[in-house]
Order: sequence, then structure tokens, then C-alpha cells
Amino acid sequence: MSRVLSGVQPSGDVHLGNYLGAFRTWVSDQHRHEAFFCVVDLHALAQEHDPALLASRTLETATNLMAVGLDPSVCTLFVQSHVPEHPRLTWLLECTATFGELRRMTQFKEKGGENESVRAGLFTYPVLQAADILLYDAQRVPVGEDQRQHLELTRTLAIRFNHHYGETFVVPELAVPEVAARVMDLQEPARKMSKSLSSPLGTIGVLDPPEDIDHKVRRAVTDAGTAVVYEPLTKPGVSNLLELLAAANGGDPKELAPGYTSYSQLKRDVSEALVELLRPVRERHLELAADPGHVEAVLANGAAKASAVAGATLDRAMRAIGLLAPRGGFSV
Repeated sequence: MSRVLSGVQPSGDVHLGNYLGAFRTWVSDQHRHEAFFCVVDLHALAQEHDPALLASRTLETATNLMAVGLDPSVCTLFVQSHVPEHPRLTWLLECTATFGELRRMTQFKEKGGENESVRAGLFTYPVLQAADILLYDAQRVPVGEDQRQHLELTRTLAIRFNHHYGETFVVPELAVPEVAARVMDLQEPARKMSKSLSSPLGTIGVLDPPEDIDHKVRRAVTDAGTAVVYEPLTKPGVSNLLELLAAANGGDPKELAPGYTSYSQLKRDVSEALVELLRPVRERHLELAADPGHVEAVLANGAAKASAVAGATLDRAMRAIGLLAPRGGFSV
């Protein structure tokens, strides 16, 4: 089996776009690959945050990942800061990367701009991300277009390190994610669903109660006219609803459209389909939330499994770069 790694920042909440666009693929990946999934809490430190909220959101994010279907008996689920090899390898890679490479990172330009008070961690963020990947000898790294540049940097650093110090890292390949559901905001169907948008009616949380889901779907923006057709450019509102129905029940949105003669009929079916799709997630979350000690135990076990793999990689890298090994190796 090939090894796959994916990570998510600890936002705490999971909305329908996260679930259909990424996490449902993770659930599938855990059965097809040797899978490592990580709550990347160290990355969250690169920007202003509330310490107490970060800790609670980290636990909640892990709980949500289990609720959507990640099985700790099949995959390795852990918190980034629980595996100390991550920041340790980051320093080796920071001494491999160049200032120019990091300065060219698009996300740093967008978030930092010309602000002199921007945190240094935001600048070196892509190097920590490279360490996340390289520690686990991941061959397959599913990333969205916004992360493609960071993965290319990871490949560059692995190749450069291997060239200077001998074969040490597996050079990962970009894995283009399978075509996932296109989930747009219910109030602004030209924009992706996101909890950061101003209208809470536009975003469905995976833990929303059925009545809230129904309310949001019935209030969803549609388009001029009454025809139910799948035309994302000219009828984005209706097309979004058809895509949600297809994602929940299966099928092709183009083929589903002729079965409807009114927007209200379509909204009713979308609401019912989403309620049923998310019902097991809500039920599983209730079970997990009632026993947070179980989730913490899962994360402790995941960290131990992850550290066993990461420790071997770190030991290999530190020896290769010329550091004097203590008795027992670097990972002890």
C-alpha cells in the first residue's frame, strides 16, 4: 500500500463543503492506503489566536474527524504538536530552504503583505508543512490548488537534501484529488461554502440539527425563471442545489434536473437528502462528545504510532546532515 498524509487546521467546526470536498475522500483513502491524518495545531500558531480556544478546537476537530468516519483502527489520527519530530525536522529543512524560495510563496504574500509585524512562523509555514509530509515517507499527498506551490517546495527540499547529504527522503508526488462535490454558498452561489462568509444561512454545518438544515436549504438563493436546469454559469443557485442532491444521493446533476418542475420540490428533496446524509455524523459525534477521554486516548495512541515512523525518518535525516548521534539515536 502507498502511504498518504493529509492535515487540517483546528478550526473546530466542519461544514458541508469540508465534508463533501475533502473528508469523505479521507474516509475512502484510509481503506486504500496506509493513511496518516493530522490536526496541524502548530500551523495555527502562525497567526493571532486564543490559546484556550485553540486547545478546545483541536480536540473538537479530532472528534469531528472521527464522527465523519475516520477509524483509528484503520488509519493513524494524531495531533501535530504531540509528535515532537515535526519542529525538529523543520529546523533541518529551514537550513535547506532559501530566503528567496519562501519569499515567493503566494500565501505568505497574500496574508503577510508588507506588514513588518507579521509573524516569522507565517513566513516559514511551508517548511513546517514540508516536514509534516517528509517525516512519514508519504508518496501521495492530496492537495488543493491553493497548496500546490507548497508541495512543490516540499519536493524541491527533499531532492536538494538528498543530493547534498545522500538519499534520505521519499520525494512525494502530488495527488490530484478525485473529483469532489462542488459545494457553493447557499446565499452566494458564486462563492465556495465557507464559515468565514458573512451570512450564516449560506453554510451548513455537519452537526446542524435537521430543522436548521431544512431552514437554510429552503432559504437558499435560486435564479430568475422557474426552470430547473443544470447550468452553473447562468443558473448557479439551482445548479448548486442539484450538485448537493447528487453528492448526497449519488447521480449526475444534469440527469437529476429533468425530474423537477419547481424550485420548492427540489429544495425539499435536497433538505431531506442532506439530513439523512449527515444523520450518522451527528449521532456519532454525540457518542464521542460524551466521552472526550476516549478521543484523547485515540490521539495519544495515534501520536505514538506516528512518532515511531517520524522518529526513524528524523534519525536518518540528522545523521545524514552530520549531527553527532547520542547513544540510542536522535529519536530517543
